[in-house]
Amino acid sequence: MVPPPPTNKPHVCLSTILIMSSMALIDAYLVEQNHGPRKIGICIMVMVGDICFLIVLRYVAVWVGAEVRTAKRGYAMILWFLYIFVLEIKVYFVYQNYKADRKSLDALARKALTLLLSVCIPVLFVVLVAIDHMEYVRAFKKREEIRNRLFWVVVDLLDILDIQANLWEPQKKGLPMWAEGLMFFYCYILLLVLPCVSLSEISMQGINIVPHKMLLYPILSLVTINIITLFIRGGNMILYRDARVSGILIGKNILAIILKTCSFVQYRRQLQNASPAFGVELQKNSVAHARPAPVLPQVVMQDQMPLPEVTTCEHT
Repeated sequence: MVPPPPTNKPHVCLSTILIMSSMALIDAYLVEQNHGPRKIGICIMVMVGDICFLIVLRYVAVWVGAEVRTAKRGYAMILWFLYIFVLEIKVYFVYQNYKADRKSLDALARKALTLLLSVCIPVLFVVLVAIDHMEYVRAFKKREEIRNRLFWVVVDLLDILDIQANLWEPQKKGLPMWAEGLMFFYCYILLLVLPCVSLSEISMQGINIVPHKMLLYPILSLVTINIITLFIRGGNMILYRDARVSGILIGKNILAIILKTCSFVQYRRQLQNASPAFGVELQKNSVAHARPAPVLPQVVMQDQMPLPEVTTCEHT
């Protein structure tokens, strides 16, 4: 199958450079964490894996560039899923190496890993959405409303990465093994699924996109991020005395719960107020269609004077 020609080559180049540079930096962590002959083996493995990923990326990135000016984001979802799937596997091995070597308290390298993920993952999501290339959204107000909704997605991504980063950053007392594994893979699933949900909402809306009707992602993020992560941080802080829990993000979760709940209540109230008016208008239209058409009087043409009878003449 021949890939369609890209309509935006800078978009293809930007997404490819961003993906491969972040992969290369994570590979550098994996190589530096190993020593001796094992280091050479790890280096060969990651190079082969990156070459295979680059071959797949060559086609998917071109397809993403071909749909960037349209209302579809199907290939963008595929690219996001592939990127996070491969990246988080590498991050898991980096995390396990840090966990096995607790004597190594290189806090700067661990903070740099957190910073790398916090920059590359949200930036790639913004690049894949490509709001500025949505030529079918001409109204500035509507475009800004879409941008504000996607800003919440970026904030949620940073929230997830903060929880995940607590696993490899320096700590005095580690969490139980089952709790660490559960936290990592819960964040892994959220990073895979939630941005794809946001991209699919944009695709399903199509050209006539209505931002206030994009309710699937806010509902999922309210439950899976704002509520559940609030319990995760609260449990780590109360049960395990984890001093790395961010009080700022706990406050963010509480505010997000309040704001999103108020938005849902207001939207439901607006629908209830709009439904009676819509019903009355629909009833008027149905009555107008059901009203019988006026019967026009039938005009009967009668002959005022009868025609004379024609008699045959008798010849004698």
